[in-house]
Amino acid sequence: MICQQDNIEVTFFCIRLLINTWLLLVIQIWDSCDAQTASFPHVVPNTSQHYEYSTVSFDCKGFDGSLGWKLMRKAADVDTACGTSWGVFSGSICIFRNVYIEDSGQYWCESGDGKKSSPVNITITPGPVILESPLIPVMEGNTVSLRCKNRTDFTKTSTSITFYKNGIFIKSISTSTLIIHNINKSHEGLYKCNISGAGESPESWLAVRSRDNTDDRMVTLFCYDQLPVLLYFLLRTVGTILWVTLLLGVLRKRQPWNDHHI
Repeated sequence: MICQQDNIEVTFFCIRLLINTWLLLVIQIWDSCDAQTASFPHVVPNTSQHYEYSTVSFDCKGFDGSLGWKLMRKAADVDTACGTSWGVFSGSICIFRNVYIEDSGQYWCESGDGKKSSPVNITITPGPVILESPLIPVMEGNTVSLRCKNRTDFTKTSTSITFYKNGIFIKSISTSTLIIHNINKSHEGLYKCNISGAGESPESWLAVRSRDNTDDRMVTLFCYDQLPVLLYFLLRTVGTILWVTLLLGVLRKRQPWNDHHI
């Protein structure tokens, strides 16, 4: 093997090769975890429906931005970037003030080399009622809250709030929040709510993510345990470097004896 040759330059080459290999493994681990955590843009307020003339901010934190990134949207079948005809950047956050109905659409993060995150659907409504629901798919088995909100009534609680799924009546309650326990794939659908005397919200899609998705589970576990994995590779790299160094030392000591008996 080349790394067993008695040459100081070869020794440095082998050590650098091992260190570079470890660094590449670190980069691959972080890339896979970044892809997991930044699969969707971060939105504030964290809901799919927003009032007209309100402010919505987007952040692609954790998204692969080694070549730069931008926030994109598709509205009225036209793709545009934040900072062009809409939104302004404040640091790494795209702030979109005074949103209009026409700003409803899909929003996603996009890197300089064309890599895209999953999109989020944003709905802007001029009406007084919105349904605050999860923006991204929720994990099967979790608890989900759907809140029916009246923009013009901050102090009083309506005596009749009705929730619908796929246009079909679910239930009427006196509180503003519908809680779904132990959610599963059967709960997926278009949800909306109606507040008596105030109006009806737009519909929003509630997506449920199955726990049977093996690939997602493996990536999540890998990211969660990434520190032990990195330490393992580091220890192996250091151990290999020490082994190569000791081997070269032994070979150097044996070399004069071998030369004497040629």
